[in-house]
Amino acid sequence: MRILLISAAVLARSLQPSEAHAERLLVSQSGHMAYRSVQEAVDALPARGGDILIAPGVYREKIKIGKPGVHIKGTGQRPEDTVVVYGDGAIKVGGTVHSATMDASGDDFRLDNLTIQNDYSLDPDNPPSQAVALSITGDKDIITRVRLLGAQDTLFANKGPNGRTARQYFSDCYVEGHVDYVFGNAKAYFQHCELHGIANQAVVYTAQSKDSPDEDSAYVFDHCTLTADPSAHGIALGRPWRSYATVIFLFTRMNAPVIPEGWSEWDRGKTNRLKTAYYAEYQSTGIGANPRGREPYAHQLTDSEAKQWSLKAFFADDTDWLLSSPSR
Repeated sequence: MRILLISAAVLARSLQPSEAHAERLLVSQSGHMAYRSVQEAVDALPARGGDILIAPGVYREKIKIGKPGVHIKGTGQRPEDTVVVYGDGAIKVGGTVHSATMDASGDDFRLDNLTIQNDYSLDPDNPPSQAVALSITGDKDIITRVRLLGAQDTLFANKGPNGRTARQYFSDCYVEGHVDYVFGNAKAYFQHCELHGIANQAVVYTAQSKDSPDEDSAYVFDHCTLTADPSAHGIALGRPWRSYATVIFLFTRMNAPVIPEGWSEWDRGKTNRLKTAYYAEYQSTGIGANPRGREPYAHQLTDSEAKQWSLKAFFADDTDWLLSSPSR
């Protein structure tokens, strides 16, 4: 099977200033001639977007990005060095999406080498609630070397306005949470990412929400790794938020004790979506792999079926926007 691999180093070049993105702004808490908040820098960009470099530090703010072509990069040596964090929960702000620490809706969005966190759940006085770290709904968006930290509903990878297809690519990212923490209806491809379930009575890695069979959306995890805290329980690969949820795991190291059946019903005893959802695996390994014991509606892909979910096939050979390297 030939898989198109995109290196983080190559993708990071898209964050360098070019004629199309001549605007380059610096965010720093102490530097001279720099913006003190990320939102100030985003607001200062022209309508066509531009590049924002964020110096290491912790930035406590909510960020909303509606312009196209906004490219944001942390300048530290590691993603942990640059942290954007806020603590809103859906129960307090009137809806899940409104809780996002960073809300990026513009096309051609790039995010590289930093951490986005929603720390709502870390306050013991807060009632349980959805709390999004990153909401991303643009088309041709690339997220590389980014840590996304939260609990319930950490990453909202969804379609754009009016149901417009949103193609998104995640590479070398770390995403942690517990219930439904990668959710939405984007056409999203995750490569060499780690999904980590934090301590909770239930962990559900995905809640994809494809609502009709003709929608062009799915989540594909290619050469990713699944991990979990020792005190995480009821670990499931996903549950169908909508009836035609589509999630595929390719060559995944399941280093977490996933429930034998793999997938769970949205609301057991009340919904019956597993029979219409498309849940599939190909060559899963690790303690959570159980190809013969998965729930009856799940699929174990053949070699030819797995090729249909390779990166090039997934994006219908339209991969120029990824600055792709040759297939291997």
